[in-house]
This record gives sequence, C-alpha cells and structure tokens, in this order.
Amino acid sequence: MLSRRHLFSLSALAIAAPALAACAGSSSPLGSTGPDAPGALRLVFSDVRRATPAANAIDGGVATVTAVGAALWSQLPTSGNVAISPFSVAVALGMTANGAGGTTLSEMLDVLDSADVAGLDTGLNALTQQIESLAGPLDRFEGDDAEIALDSANQLFGQDGVTWQPAFLDALARDFGAGMRTVDYVGEVETARSAINGWTAEQTHDRIPEIIPAGLLDSDSRLVLVNALYFKARWATTFEKLSTEDGDFTLADGTTVRVPMMHATVGQSSVGEGWTSVRLPYVGDTLAMTVVLADEGRESTLDARISAGHVQELLQTGARPVDLTMPRWTFRSDFSLKRALSVAGMTTAFSDEADFSRMTSDEALAVDDVLHQVFVAVDEDGTEAAAATAVGMTTTGALLTAESLVLDRAFLFVIYDVEHATPLFVGRVGDPRS
Repeated sequence: MLSRRHLFSLSALAIAAPALAACAGSSSPLGSTGPDAPGALRLVFSDVRRATPAANAIDGGVATVTAVGAALWSQLPTSGNVAISPFSVAVALGMTANGAGGTTLSEMLDVLDSADVAGLDTGLNALTQQIESLAGPLDRFEGDDAEIALDSANQLFGQDGVTWQPAFLDALARDFGAGMRTVDYVGEVETARSAINGWTAEQTHDRIPEIIPAGLLDSDSRLVLVNALYFKARWATTFEKLSTEDGDFTLADGTTVRVPMMHATVGQSSVGEGWTSVRLPYVGDTLAMTVVLADEGRESTLDARISAGHVQELLQTGARPVDLTMPRWTFRSDFSLKRALSVAGMTTAFSDEADFSRMTSDEALAVDDVLHQVFVAVDEDGTEAAAATAVGMTTTGALLTAESLVLDRAFLFVIYDVEHATPLFVGRVGDPRS
C-alpha cells in the first residue's frame, strides 16, 4: 500500500498538502494580490486568466453552497453558539475536487450537489464574482461607513520541488483566481505554518489569526488549499445605542443571564410553520441578515429545514415592520469538518484509497483534514464576519403597525445576498456573553 502524503482544506481557509512542482508560464503570478506571504519560497505561474462565466451559471453555485450548508448543519452541535460559512467550505472543497478522480471525485461531487467538475467550477466562479461585485463604496450614502467589505480570496501552499499537474493549476486560476506559493513542509514546517496563518490573518483582517494550529502539519504534508472570506457592513437602519439596556436571555439549560439588548423598529417580519423571522438589510440593500426565532418547543424544526437544504425558506419576508429586541454578540467557531463530511458521504478522500492523481503523479495524496473557523460580531452599527476553510492533504407598502419580537432565547441567523439568497454565514446564538 502506498504511503499517503497529506492534503489540507481550509474553509474561509482551505488547506491541502499534495506534492506539486511549479508550472512555469508567462502571465503574472496567480493569487498575487499582495506581498508574498512570510516564508513563501516562490510563486507558481499559469497562463490562464480568470474566466467570466455566464450569469445563468450562478444558480449552480447557489445550489452547491446550499447543499454544503445542509450537509454540515446536521452534524454540528444543537445548542450553544455555532457558526459556519457554507460558501467558504464549498469553495475550498471545490478547489480540492479539481484534483480528484474516480470514486473520490464522485463522492465529492455528490456532497457539492454537482454533476461534473466543469459545472461545479463555473457555478462557483459565477457566484463568487457576483458576490464580490456587491463590495465597495455606496455613492448614494454619505459617510465613511457607507461601504461594504466583502472579499473572498483563495490560495494554495504547496511543497517546493513537487510537480503539480498543469491542468490542475490552470483550473484553479481560471475559475477560482487561485495561485500557489511554495513552502517547505519537509524541512521548515513551522515556517510554512507561519506563511499560511499570516496570509489568512491578512485576508480576514486578523479575525482568523491562526487557521493552522501547532502540530497539525508535518513532513508528510504536501498541499494546503485555503479560502478566506471577510464581510463587514453597517445596518441600513442602525440600532440606537442609547436604547440598548440589559435584559434577560434564557440559555439551553433554562438558566437566565443578563446581557445588553438592542432595540429598534427595523426590517420586515415573516411567520413560518414553527418560527418567526426578521430581515435586517445592510446599507445598500443587496445583503441582509435574517434572524429566526423558533416557537417554544419547535427548535428542531429550524434545524431540519437547514439540514434538508431549505434554508431559503427561512429568508422569506413580509411587509410588517418589527419592534425588535436583540442581543449584541461576538463569538468564534472552530471545527474539524472531517467527520461531518464523512457522514455526508465524502469518505474515500480521507482514506488510503483516495485518488488525487489530477493534482500530481509524484506521490499518492489523501485529505488529512478540513478545518473551518468563523468569527462573527454583531452590534448596534452592523456586522463583521470572517471565515477560513482549509483542506489539508498528506501522503497517504401601506403604513402598518409594528409587531414586537424579543430574541431572549436561542435563535438562528443567516447572512446572505438578497438577489440569490446565498447563505454566506449561518449560525446560532445560544449565549450572547461568549
């Protein structure tokens, strides 16, 4: 049996570690949007430019992101604070799938709800470019904060001296805008780790300072694929800070804690089968957060809708304004997604039977882990959120009266683009103090 080298995928940071050597080309370096990451030896080139797919390809990307969110949500903790970025994980896995073949690829495509790699790449590329187009200053609004920060960045960190397949590198350049920085996992593993963490921290404005913990990488690591996602925007209607006051919030165990509660007449409410939701648009109205409170005893109903791939049902809006009382919160989620993805059916990629020969023929590779971190901060002014996913490979209308809604127990939130309802971030607030 072949000894497998390690590949890592990081979401919001994606890490992979297959052994591939640089493919020389004449175009500018891929992914070189800033200074070289510390510890990087050189940049890998590709002649292929970023493709501009047809707009109708976006629906395929939305379906992929929704499917990934559904597959993961059912395996996450059912209480407490938790957040994931289905978008970041989908992009990290999408890059990794471009190096897979055989059963390894078919299982990954099932999880990603795609018929083939070409359609997967085109859909994610179209969706990413549409999402990124929402970022920037908003001319019709005044003030320095009338700007949306929404950035998705991809990067590969490959072992120096390995020969990477040109078709693999070209695909990542064409549909993911990703390039490769070479590092030395064999001789300078801590320098390599520092390079990956440094790049991720820069892309997420230091909200994800360490996607790769000490001890994860070793001399068998070959490739780390990383996606980093950063979002920051203010509410279209902000909460008055003078109206914030302490209120009760009930935890999962029934105990009550006092936390700062914000108040405003905002958004639009909708009542579903077992829940009430409120849409909170961000400035510009192209992005929004929907908060969802389950009816007493119906919490599992919400989880079931997301796990069944119906998160968009929770995002429907009505016309009635809401007197909303909602806590501030800031928390971080940190996961290994290996088990969740295995349960979803992506098993071969983590085994000795993995086929990543479309990445390199130098060594046999397998995915060692898929790491995911999310940071979310919500206050009276708006929201800041960041995610990182890493895949690691190793050898081996009319004026209406406002209703009232108080979020004083666990509730869900979804951050998404309004036009396509792509779930960029999905989470649960179970304890606003954390």
